[in-house]
Amino acid sequence: MTYALTNYLKAALLIPALLVCCSAARADESAPAGFSKAPEWSAGVEMSPAFVPHTNPYLKGENPAGKAIDGQFSADLRAAFRFNRATREGVLYKGVYQGIGLGFNGFSAGKMLGSPVSAYVFQGAPIATFSPRLWLGYEWQFGAAFGWKHYVAGDGEYEYNAAVSTPVTAAMGIALKLHYAISPRWQLSVAATARHYSNGNTSIPNGGVNSLGASLGIAYVLNPARDAASGIDEAALTSEADRRGWVYDITLYGAWRKRIVAIGEPAERELCPGRFGVVGAIFSPLYKLNRYVAVGPAVQLRWDESAGITPYWVSGSYDDNMKFERPPFGKQLSAGLSAHAELTMPIFTLNAGLGYDILCPEGDKRFFQTLTLKTFVTRNVYINTGYRLGNFKDPQNLMLGLGVRL
Repeated sequence: MTYALTNYLKAALLIPALLVCCSAARADESAPAGFSKAPEWSAGVEMSPAFVPHTNPYLKGENPAGKAIDGQFSADLRAAFRFNRATREGVLYKGVYQGIGLGFNGFSAGKMLGSPVSAYVFQGAPIATFSPRLWLGYEWQFGAAFGWKHYVAGDGEYEYNAAVSTPVTAAMGIALKLHYAISPRWQLSVAATARHYSNGNTSIPNGGVNSLGASLGIAYVLNPARDAASGIDEAALTSEADRRGWVYDITLYGAWRKRIVAIGEPAERELCPGRFGVVGAIFSPLYKLNRYVAVGPAVQLRWDESAGITPYWVSGSYDDNMKFERPPFGKQLSAGLSAHAELTMPIFTLNAGLGYDILCPEGDKRFFQTLTLKTFVTRNVYINTGYRLGNFKDPQNLMLGLGVRL
């Protein structure tokens, strides 16, 4: 990785991180904020061979090549930082790292899916430390993959692509990593990995692509940390950070989606032309158990322009000319209760929820699940990026929006 590229990656990471840490400094002057002292920067590469499970017919071999798509190989360039150990974040979140990555992906029978390039943010933290040099941790990744060979209606080569129907998809990953410090500047990692690619039901078909594999990585530390947490009352800082109490999140989000309906006599499943808007709001009181974990309920409201439209189909309209009368507003509104758990780290918070719609449009799933990433751009304002499913398997919609923590 060139010096110029490394500096560019540093700048891209610093924009949200500086906002977070400056806000934290105003709230707590008892310890230096995260960027008041230079963080530890690293740059590296990872190689990852993986197996692609055959989760839809296209991957099984029902494609123009007549070959199963069962392998993936990825090469990633990555830049990351750890907060200085003499800062508030460095004391409270020892070993936590975050950064951005650029991945180059190839698949067996490669012409069928193409060679998408993924751009993502990631964060990892220790689970168990075996020695000063050796530790086991987790890592998540969240971003987008560009350049898929995707479904195109009427294209004889790609019209059977049940896996991917858009040139851009979401890209999510998780890894269990073993890290080893060869020296203060060189670090080695091996990991078990899982990745998922999906367009979040913004287009159909949307079978998605999954992979299970392993990775080998090496990173070079540009400025090994030398500062210690001298002058900081770690016990007092930790006690304050772990103080229990309630916080209140209000999230507004929007998205777009596709819809399949069953119309006619006998009823046949048809893909509705165009895309439909989705708007939602979530109010979530969360009880903070410690600096890492918060749990709590939520009230969720969602209006889906495509919900409950089947009874309003205009008889005789089909295919690209399919038409519907506008359903009443209440027929397209859902309201539910959900339970949530959050993993809170510097800058990023992961939130998982299980819920049930008490009010639900006809034909929709009442039992739903959500997974969201909150990126805090200030201490109290975050960008919400998420995904909502029904019954753990039916894509419903993305959740792209903003939130405030009170």
